[in-house]
Amino acid sequence: MADPRGFLNTRKRQDRPSRPVPVRILDFKDVYVRQDEAVVRTQAGRCMDCGVPFCHQGCPLGNLIPEWNDLVRRGRWEEAAARLHATNNFPEVTGRICPAPCESSCVLGINQPAVTIKQTEVSIAEAAFENDWLEPVIPQRLNGHTVAVVGSGPAGLAAAQQLTRAGFTVAVFEREGRIGGLLRYGIPDFKMEKDLLDRRLTQMEAEGTRFRTGVAIGTDLSWAQLRGRYDAVIIATGAPVPRDLPVPGRQLDGVHFAMDYLVQSNRELNGELSVEAAAAQIRADGQHVVILGGGDTGADCIGTAHRHGAASVTTLAIGRELPTERPADQPWPLTPRIYEVSSADAEGGTREYLASTVEFLGETGPDGIERVRALRVAQTQYLPDGRRVPVPGSEREIPADLVLLALGFTGVEDAGLTAEGSRPPEEAAGVVLERGLIKRDHRYETETPGIFVAGDAGRGASLVVWAIAEGRACARAVDESLETWTRLPSPVEPTDRAMSV
Repeated sequence: MADPRGFLNTRKRQDRPSRPVPVRILDFKDVYVRQDEAVVRTQAGRCMDCGVPFCHQGCPLGNLIPEWNDLVRRGRWEEAAARLHATNNFPEVTGRICPAPCESSCVLGINQPAVTIKQTEVSIAEAAFENDWLEPVIPQRLNGHTVAVVGSGPAGLAAAQQLTRAGFTVAVFEREGRIGGLLRYGIPDFKMEKDLLDRRLTQMEAEGTRFRTGVAIGTDLSWAQLRGRYDAVIIATGAPVPRDLPVPGRQLDGVHFAMDYLVQSNRELNGELSVEAAAAQIRADGQHVVILGGGDTGADCIGTAHRHGAASVTTLAIGRELPTERPADQPWPLTPRIYEVSSADAEGGTREYLASTVEFLGETGPDGIERVRALRVAQTQYLPDGRRVPVPGSEREIPADLVLLALGFTGVEDAGLTAEGSRPPEEAAGVVLERGLIKRDHRYETETPGIFVAGDAGRGASLVVWAIAEGRACARAVDESLETWTRLPSPVEPTDRAMSV
């Protein structure tokens, strides 16, 4: 039982410390340093005996937050690790990159800063690895069923681990050269170093999960061939198609999608860029960088650009500036619409709001290539119907050598998923796309029996914690489909959404 007076004895919230900005922008190592164990235990003790722990509602995984907080408070770290891993396959990931909807739901948030749930989570995860408490979970028997998981992001890996432990023979297919999806290629190392991913993959391999890299389903191997070889297929390819900005000048050299920039940077750090790719790499060295979009991807671009040595970094958001604290009209336990302060905010640069980009301006260089030199930006106005449009006559120019579009994502890549995206059509997966996403039923199954969908490919671009939850739930659906009963958990339904205003 938690200390019912813990939040009264320790009122001050104390987050993980970070490295000084002038030091950390010199490399891609983790921004944060380890918190002192005594501080973690004291902060975990702020988790009060609230009766109804609303943090469970905030976390789609249903993490047993009050239980492992209290175990940490008591110094019972191994038991805390067992509780944490009972609901979360990859707490070392969520403890670093999840925006923590659980903390927005924390009951203490009624009149105090919420409990430092993420800090406790990542501390438990690190203790588990350092003390070798995470032995591979080997199934007692194999059930004879085979499952192919296409995509090795958090949803695919969670589904694969759950099914492997349940006795399935699971193969994860990844078109890139290494496993991890956007966990490896999209997230910068200063947010999550990749050795954290590798040590978890080592555990999964020891459990029996098989990894097949460099195989693009729909190209190297058709969906029909895959379906013929496996009893079930899980599509967990994410929703990587970026949202574009079709304004004049979009074709100019120097205007790129943000993920193209981030992926190349990660490949460089991993030593995966060929000589030709390195010569064509998008770099921010000495450039005036403008980032369109103020979300997590935009923040990743800010941090990467600073580490590349950009001359200046400007972020433009078309909408209004959000508050950094919970507004009065969004009371607990609603998820407030607030600005999530990231480590990139302390690293410099300019952020502007109500800025609508109306044109990219270019100039032709000595080599005959027309490159971007500036953006024409106007002030944003909101119309009665909610649309955001530029105010005529308010245009101005912002110098730019490199423009990164971090405007979100629109859906899946149709690499042979539908008959229209496959040659010949009979080799397609036969699924149906709705608004760019794969249609599925309440059991995560598509229109084609035996093909399931987990994560962003069915939900749309979302949080890593939702991807893991969907991977776990989809694994149960596959287990129910191929076996007569299942013990696997199903934390979320395909239609579940976070509570918000």
